[in-house]
Formats: sequence, C-alpha cells, structure tokens
Amino acid sequence: MKIYSPSYKRSDGVKTHRILPEVVYCVHEFEADKYKDYNIEVLPDSLRGNIARVRNYIKTELLQGNGLIIDDDIEQITHFTWKDGLPKGTPVTDCMEFIEQGFTLAEQFGVRLWGLNIVGDKGSYREYTPFSLTNWISGSFMGFLDHDLAFDERLPLKEDLDLCLQTLNVDRKLLRINYASLRKKDHGNTGGCADYRTVQREKEQMRMFQKKWGKHIVREDKTTKGKKQKSYDINPVLNVPIRGV
Repeated sequence: MKIYSPSYKRSDGVKTHRILPEVVYCVHEFEADKYKDYNIEVLPDSLRGNIARVRNYIKTELLQGNGLIIDDDIEQITHFTWKDGLPKGTPVTDCMEFIEQGFTLAEQFGVRLWGLNIVGDKGSYREYTPFSLTNWISGSFMGFLDHDLAFDERLPLKEDLDLCLQTLNVDRKLLRINYASLRKKDHGNTGGCADYRTVQREKEQMRMFQKKWGKHIVREDKTTKGKKQKSYDINPVLNVPIRGV
C-alpha cells in the first residue's frame, strides 16, 4: 500500500507516522535533512509554494495510479461505534487494516476516489447513511484508484474541493465513508498551507473557484450564528447537481 504525506516546514510537528508507520513524508530538497529521522521522499524545490502542484507530482510520479495521500499531522482515525445505545467516536485500532478495507469498499462501489467524513461530531453523522456518493471529501485523506484527473494548480487553496467536483462531473460518484473521520489540529499549525494562506488569498481563490464551476454549484457560506455575522468561512457550500446520497 502506497501512502504519501506532503510536509512543508513542519519537521517538528509531523504525527501521522505514529498511527501509520508505513507513511512516507514528501519533503523538499532544502529541508530534507530536518526530516532525516522519518521515511521520506525528496521532492524538487521547484514544486514549492503550490500544494496542488505537489499533490500532482505525488499522484503521477509516486502513486502512479493507486494509493493514499494524507496530511502529516493526523493524530487518530476515528469511527462511530455503539455504546449504551448511542454512537460514540472511537479510535481505529488498526489504521492500515481500515485503509485496506476502504480501498476494497471503493472497488465495490466502483469509484476512483474515496475519503472520510470531513467532521467527526455526532451532529454530522446519520446512522442510516454510513456512505455517500455525491459529497465532497478533504485533501487531508484521499484514496485513488486509477484516478487520472489532476489537481487544478490555479487553485492551491481549493484544490481538493475542485478535484471532487471534477471527479463527480466525470464519474458521477465518489465514496465518502461517513462513519469515519480524522482527529487532527488544523488551527494554530505552522508550515504547510498555513505558510501562504491569508484571508485575501482565500477570497481570491473563492472567486476563481466560483468562476470555474458557477455560483449555483459553489457558494460562499454566509450563514449567521444568532444575530452575529460569522467571520469569513474559507470552506464554501458545494451544491452538487447529482441525485443520490
């Protein structure tokens, strides 16, 4: 099983190897020495500054069709199990076995892209919908099966959402395992995309993303909390015009 994790300026903060010793961190030449204690694949420095370009390189040059690209700071993969008549988020004990089962499910569903629920709280999970085929997944965990579509390098802050829409447009489905999710800290991290992500750049990327797919499919999340306007939400609302779950 090929499992790669792009990592940038975060040699002291990588965590995924603790739950998946098989992971290979993909790091740039200029900082490869800082990652010498881990399993690494050295990427050309020319790829720096654009995560979509990095993902495309990993996907075509390293995965070559099948495998997993995941984040470098994953602490747990969790899934809902039943306790006292209620679903409870529980850490997966054998992550490699879980991933192998995910690829088997993807083959059975006939999809080329699969992933996990984007949030792990009970409010986001419906017991009667353990899987969905028309919802987007995050670039934090993407499994590929002979997937020949490319990340749009014009959208390095929306590249995962765009790839989901590309896949749904071509294949009409992708697999999201709704009963499982990741536990990781997205806020406060240094390095990675945080190194170049700003609200201004997010807004620019949002406009480009909407221009590509249309405002009916890609909308800004402008919901309010009570009577107070939320701060800018970097995650848009995707309205996929395909029937089904």
